[in-house]
Amino acid sequence: MDLNAKKIALRKIPHGVFIVGVKQDGRLNAFTGTWLTQVSFIPPLVVLGLKKDTISYQMVAKDRVFSVNVLGKDQKSVAEHFVKPASVAGEKLQGVAYHLGKTGAPVLDEAIAYFECEVREILAGGDHAAVIGEVVEAGVRQDVDALTLKDTGWQYGG
Repeated sequence: MDLNAKKIALRKIPHGVFIVGVKQDGRLNAFTGTWLTQVSFIPPLVVLGLKKDTISYQMVAKDRVFSVNVLGKDQKSVAEHFVKPASVAGEKLQGVAYHLGKTGAPVLDEAIAYFECEVREILAGGDHAAVIGEVVEAGVRQDVDALTLKDTGWQYGG
């Protein structure tokens, strides 16, 4: 296989940019995620790609809930804030306005929309796990275009 062609081809998959909130035993975290898609209407299911060697993965695997905070096209700076691992950035939610949602996961007050999920299954085949979550709560604050990976100029994938 032409590895460069594979990388370029896989990077053609369009991705949104989201802040994923997680919790475990009273601890909270959030990170920038891009590998997310809806996979079922009934029940409403999404699948999230989550790197397995992270604190957030451990938190999701234990408490089995997460929130997805949708950002608007003008909120790249919010995504940048949550890119670094918690071990590097410290408490990433400090100074960020949020509240705990129905699942107890953090929901950002400045997100244009959000939904909360309960984990139904985790498929841990590669360096990332496919986390299947059922949407149990949702809200919309602004019906505007969402931030995409292309909007940021970043590349993740391939």
